[in-house]
Amino acid sequence: MNAVQTLKLDARRRAMLDEMGVKVWWPMPEAAEAAPAALEAAAVAAPPPAVRERAPSVAEAPAAPAARPVAAAPAPAARPTAPALLAQGAAVLVDAPRRLYAEASAEAAAEAAQGGWLVVADMPPEADGRHGEPFAGDAGKLLDNMLRALKLHDGTTPVHLMRTHRGVGAGQPGSPRPMDEAFAEHAAALAPSLVLAMGPLAAQSLMQSTDPLGKLRGRAVPLPSASGVPVVATYHPAYLLRNPADKARAWADLCLAAEQQTPSN
Repeated sequence: MNAVQTLKLDARRRAMLDEMGVKVWWPMPEAAEAAPAALEAAAVAAPPPAVRERAPSVAEAPAAPAARPVAAAPAPAARPTAPALLAQGAAVLVDAPRRLYAEASAEAAAEAAQGGWLVVADMPPEADGRHGEPFAGDAGKLLDNMLRALKLHDGTTPVHLMRTHRGVGAGQPGSPRPMDEAFAEHAAALAPSLVLAMGPLAAQSLMQSTDPLGKLRGRAVPLPSASGVPVVATYHPAYLLRNPADKARAWADLCLAAEQQTPSN
């Protein structure tokens, strides 16, 4: 019960209070009851205060991350040309061919040294720049054993050895010459019936391929630079000393090479 309700006096009670000298003041009932309702209605009807949207200032705007400088991609290095390879000592050189087992038969040595086998083997020179004996050292002994196993040591079949390595040709008479210049000339003079390439350098140079020796061996390929004479690639004796498990493959290559010989040879 509120104050307005407590002050609801009838006429008789008001007259008694007036006779007692008690002055009573109270708000008008209608006004007192209407005031809270008016305030509540005004609060409901009043629209909420508009929120003023403030545009972000330049200072408050989040700064975009600065673009990091992009380093220029390095230009691919130019591959060295043939003259550059020569300048780097990368030319493949060959020595003049040397006949093997010529002392085994004087009659065979006196005959023309054409036909037979031409062995091209990777053999770098010694420290003094000269090659040692073909059958020197363990690798040379193994080469001798391989050729003897093919019955080539009796001198009846000409066997020539051309040693190849990388280097820069001196241009002097008798000095090693680039293979692409000298091999065809020597092959024309010897007219071999078979070329045996021993080692990756000899095999890749003769077969004009960059494949590893493991992919070049095991097949006979005709050589255009030697009038189509077949060339068979195999492992170098020095490699076989380090990897004896491949000796069986090397023997298979030698048997394949022997099969390329004509019955007259």
